[in-house]
Amino acid sequence: MNTALEQIEKAARRAHLAVFGALHEGEDTIILLGPHEPGFWAHVEAEPEFHDGARDPLDRFSRRVITALARELIGTAVFPSDGPPYPPFIAWALASGRAWASPVGMLVHDTAGLFVSYRGALRLSGKVALPSQSANPCLECAKPCINACPVDALGAAAYDVAACRAHVRATDTAACRSIGCAARRICPLSQRYARLPEQSAFHMRAFLGE
Repeated sequence: MNTALEQIEKAARRAHLAVFGALHEGEDTIILLGPHEPGFWAHVEAEPEFHDGARDPLDRFSRRVITALARELIGTAVFPSDGPPYPPFIAWALASGRAWASPVGMLVHDTAGLFVSYRGALRLSGKVALPSQSANPCLECAKPCINACPVDALGAAAYDVAACRAHVRATDTAACRSIGCAARRICPLSQRYARLPEQSAFHMRAFLGE
């Protein structure tokens, strides 16, 4: 398989996706895909999945375009919702050398920061040449994420989901519901990623089951 990573990135950009990492697994190559910013949310909101009234428009958009991309590149599309057993997206992300466990437990990405999300992946037969791995950005960061959560729901050891949901549904002093998780958005890398508050609000509604 002779497809270069640059060619894959170019093909992904047509769907406003970006290569968020890549790794070898056996004789295959796993390509992790995430939103390409700026402009991802404006792009997907214009797509048919956001206008047909059915549930899970973002997941359905991702499945459609990544499946088409896999066909184009003669590979297989993989999604976080496939399973059980579910694909090891977190392990893949860590093995890609472009994502790490942050001080608050969530993954941090070298370009998306704490706003990292994986829309899906491509499994390609053969070993695509991979670039050098990045350095963990948290090592030299002031780590403002540690004290950003208004209810201390985050931590390297555990995530208090109940406390997080209770805050967002009640006082929400940090405006997490409308513009995104306070810890995620205070990350210096997140602030450079250009993710719109509207997208964060969409994910927060999904988190609350709305």
